[in-house]
Amino acid sequence: MSAIFDRVLVLNLVANTAIFYVAARLYLLPQLSRLRPKQILIPILLLHSTRHLGLMFLTRGATYPGLPSQFAYPAGFGDLITAFLAFAGIPLVLRSARLAKPAVWLFNIVGTIDLVAAITLATIHNAPVAMGPAYWIPAFWVPLLLVTHYVTFLVLWRHWKGAT
Repeated sequence: MSAIFDRVLVLNLVANTAIFYVAARLYLLPQLSRLRPKQILIPILLLHSTRHLGLMFLTRGATYPGLPSQFAYPAGFGDLITAFLAFAGIPLVLRSARLAKPAVWLFNIVGTIDLVAAITLATIHNAPVAMGPAYWIPAFWVPLLLVTHYVTFLVLWRHWKGAT
């Protein structure tokens, strides 16, 4: 049963990442050269500011007993740190502050590493079987976050030449 559950989570993760990528490819990526970085980054930073929800992995009732702490603590606190970095970047981007671009780079690198680490640790420690109701985070939320990190890297590399 555990092996089937693991495969379903992988299917959800991959399928939803593909779906969110297609949506970004159809509706957002063609607009990147026409929109200012601020117009793209503020909604992404707001979205990632809600990553405090990853603390659900540390909450009884949101997960089943036995969720490996080797996964739960890094995932929960990595998301919390990323949420803080995203939220702190919002006023910098809005004001076109000198530190805006470095702040967005920091948020994006930390957030991407956090997601890759969480996926890796979940796999290594067989966390999906004990995720319980928090299963929606890697099944739905993580794919959306991965795609928005990708879009943010595109903005940082190709479309943010100077001021926002």
